[in-house]
Amino acid sequence: MRVGFEGGPKGFDDIWVDYEPARGIQDQNGSPLLREHIQCKWHVAPNTYGYAELVDPEFINANAVSLLQRLRKARTGFAGNDKGARYRLLSNWRISPSDPLRQLVHQRSHTLRLDLLYSTATERSAMGAIRKLWMDHLGLDESELRAMLHTLAISEATDSLDDTRHALDPLLRIAGLRRPPPHESSFVYDDVIFHWMAQGRVEFDAATLRQTCDKEGLLAEGAEPGPMVFGVKSFEHSSDKLEDRCTRVLNLVPHFLERQIRPEADWGDTLYPALKAFLLDAAKTGDRIRLVLDAHLTLSFAAGAVLNIKSGRIVEIEQRVLGKVIWAPDDRPASDQEPGWVFGTESFVDAGNDIVVAVSLTHDTAPKVRDYVTSALPNVKTLLTAAPVDGPGARCVTSGHHAFALAESLAAKIKAIRETNDLTGQVHLFVAAPGGFSFYLGQRQVSVGTVTLYEFDFEGGRGGSYRMALTLPVTR
Repeated sequence: MRVGFEGGPKGFDDIWVDYEPARGIQDQNGSPLLREHIQCKWHVAPNTYGYAELVDPEFINANAVSLLQRLRKARTGFAGNDKGARYRLLSNWRISPSDPLRQLVHQRSHTLRLDLLYSTATERSAMGAIRKLWMDHLGLDESELRAMLHTLAISEATDSLDDTRHALDPLLRIAGLRRPPPHESSFVYDDVIFHWMAQGRVEFDAATLRQTCDKEGLLAEGAEPGPMVFGVKSFEHSSDKLEDRCTRVLNLVPHFLERQIRPEADWGDTLYPALKAFLLDAAKTGDRIRLVLDAHLTLSFAAGAVLNIKSGRIVEIEQRVLGKVIWAPDDRPASDQEPGWVFGTESFVDAGNDIVVAVSLTHDTAPKVRDYVTSALPNVKTLLTAAPVDGPGARCVTSGHHAFALAESLAAKIKAIRETNDLTGQVHLFVAAPGGFSFYLGQRQVSVGTVTLYEFDFEGGRGGSYRMALTLPVTR
């Protein structure tokens, strides 16, 4: 792997990364991403832009050449090889909410939704107008434009400089680099990059970067190696790629289009076997492992089912709660101050044999779950609702131990209701909760019984309701 700055094709020369083929990330279609060029456009004043600005030289402070023209030249002119390349525009300007470009940008990969761009045939449609403007500007036909746009990504950076500095802190720790104290106004990494550029040191591999950091006194003294961290992702944060800070990563993003699983993929046949193999291999590294789950709650639950409470492993979870914190079952002592559950039960079909569980930790799931049960689950006898005592919210789960205890309590309640009412059918599970809680609940899947998990259609592209995802245990 190599990294560099202020080099490469003009227009995309701020930062570049060459990935090792065996360890690099995948593009939006699952092919290896070998090289990425990033152009950073920072502005003091906030503003918005749209698809027309991509053909306007003034948008990138140029006299005659637009961003798309530079992209076209970069693809053919730099090393004469476009295979496995991506060209990313990163700006603190936002795409205008009213501009059709906004709906073209994948929320996960930030690449363009070419299926949507080419979904209409006429130039009078919004998508047709975009294609015509860009083709006329570049002198390309439809297929040539599509091939070029496949390599483009557009990202927005909305974090403040203080937020960015805060996000760097765990990355510096993992890399064994000196972490500037938060009370210091100066930031050594802001200064050193300009000195390196003046000295012509703008390209590094792993060895030369470490040597250079050592000479600059940037290596942390007495730093112990960080823990092995294993990442699983079915979506991606553009400013926080798991490959940058995890020992190994299972990338399931290509199996999804936005939040929805692609038609050719399957939760049980495709995703679960890959997840199980990855986690069982990770479990061989020690009795205590750390997971980063940038993944659907179904996958977080399934991960817990693989590394269940009888696996002999203590599993730490990196949880995003207004920042990143590490949750573990033993991160805090037991306390009577940790809020518990308010349970409720409702009856549906007297002759039913299934139970529905609606978990509402981050927001209330019960109304939409009731609607779904009425319309799609005819064999349900009992609905169990579970909400925190003080109501749902982003901070209602206070620690890993709290999440672990809540999962234990809920699993016991489900088991008790099933046994009391002789419910031998499935448990239909609907969850709005932190991923760490979903993992710890998944660790108790065996005691709960056969569980079918559901994902909500947040984008509304498939009815704006729930869709069945994975059933555990997987029997096929």
